[in-house]
Amino acid sequence: MYPPGSRVFRQGEPGSTVLALISGRVKVLGGERDGGQLLITLRGAGDLIGEVAARRLSARTATVETIDTCTVRVLSGDRFNAFLSEHDGHSVLTDYLVTKLSQTVPYQVELVHFSPERKIARLLLEVVALADRAATNPDQVPFSQQDIAEALGLARSTVALHLQHLRKLGALRPGRRLEVSSLETLKTSAGV
Repeated sequence: MYPPGSRVFRQGEPGSTVLALISGRVKVLGGERDGGQLLITLRGAGDLIGEVAARRLSARTATVETIDTCTVRVLSGDRFNAFLSEHDGHSVLTDYLVTKLSQTVPYQVELVHFSPERKIARLLLEVVALADRAATNPDQVPFSQQDIAEALGLARSTVALHLQHLRKLGALRPGRRLEVSSLETLKTSAGV
């Protein structure tokens, strides 16, 4: 089990294990040469984490940090590869990886071309969609304004301005915490 804010994998480290995410959400971050990190994607319960590096026994291609408390199952890269061979799972893994890639690439294109408000709304929607609906408050977004700014490559002041507008529209509840009050209004702001 990993508490919120834990670094599960660090980009560049040897990839010797695969994690099956049983519960919780993680953010997958790509590192930049200047030390900054941008959000690549979010993952939730049912996803594999670290399968690319463990499959090839190579370096981690991204940093993974927990958003909430995460329960995982850990499998060594050797055991993971043996399991795939024993159960003829290589094609299933390939399909899984293609699906993940097909979700990640459009997400990155959207982040480049969308307005700041649309980027923020999409991120908030995705975080809420991955939340365990049985959680105490699944519509709460466990990100600070700074977290959102760093994840999306925006200025914190820009994030604050657009969050204020989303509150005014009724997409977010008033107050210091980020909590979705109207998914439909947020979807409209996100363009979905």
